[in-house]
Amino acid sequence: MLFQKLVAAACLGFELAALATPAQKKQDRKLKWFGINESGAEFGEKNFTGVYGREYIWYDAKTIDAFMAQGMNMFRLNFRAADTNGIAHQVMERLTPNSLAGPFDALYLGNLTEQINYITSRGGYAMVQPHNYGRFYGAVMTDTAGFQTWWHNVAAQYANNSLVVFDTNNEYHDMPQALVFALNQAAINGIRAAGALSQYITPEGNAWSGAWTWVSSGNGASLLALHDPSNKLIYQMHQYLDGDGSGTSPTCVSGTVLRERLQAATEWLTDNGKQGVIGEFAGGSNELCVAALKDGLAFLAENAGVWWGAVWWAAGPWWADYMFSMEPERGVAWVGVLPEIRGAFL
Repeated sequence: MLFQKLVAAACLGFELAALATPAQKKQDRKLKWFGINESGAEFGEKNFTGVYGREYIWYDAKTIDAFMAQGMNMFRLNFRAADTNGIAHQVMERLTPNSLAGPFDALYLGNLTEQINYITSRGGYAMVQPHNYGRFYGAVMTDTAGFQTWWHNVAAQYANNSLVVFDTNNEYHDMPQALVFALNQAAINGIRAAGALSQYITPEGNAWSGAWTWVSSGNGASLLALHDPSNKLIYQMHQYLDGDGSGTSPTCVSGTVLRERLQAATEWLTDNGKQGVIGEFAGGSNELCVAALKDGLAFLAENAGVWWGAVWWAAGPWWADYMFSMEPERGVAWVGVLPEIRGAFL
């Protein structure tokens, strides 16, 4: 089996000749969006600013081409840093050192913009995603006006690029629900006030934005009232397949666990006329998890009226032997998962 998978991966390879249009037409796809979390620009434990190439890294254009050659059209660009206790010290701090309303760090902004331009020039979507967990310098953000200004300033940089997607913040957690609502609404207000009217926005929820707890956590009742004058909200949820849904184990509960954990959120989206995307998901490179992934992606396709797709966690040049790494061309998920699930999203 391993030899067969290696051969299959080699056949996948960097098939740039097959890259007719990187994003592919929506009508040609089972899922409108399918892609990868590019992770590395958020690295740098206990170092708010960090040194490029030592604490953090940006992403290789060749791997972006490789993903596009396999039909991926969504790139969630993570930028943050977390310490060993899991406290978020993020790219918000790298992009705007010292304050939410402060000036940009020109080099960091330049690198982010270079990545975005590369992806979108090839027809892909680039998701701007501060991986901050609703924190700034480790403290829960309560300055909604400052957060609105931060997003206004960021969105203004990409207001004319309709292939940019704005993710308000990664995985709010252990925060008052009213504050999570207020921060999401502030982000929406800031983005639209900057003249970024054509881009999709993906608000995230409290409780790590889990799909399986979207309703029970109170996210559904609270975030339903978010208002976007452009009517382009795609609610972002995350879902892993291990026992506690944390994504810390390559062991999956069952071959139908992803479908089952999406049921309540699907009903919420359908009942309320909303749309969603799974912004993070992954499972181990093993038979049971592959079955669960294929089944779950089929479920998303069956409900394509409300689900836009899914984004794998994760890839990046520093992930090495990480159990879910889909970094071309040696990542365990690139070799053992992508060839198996590719037909489920294209």
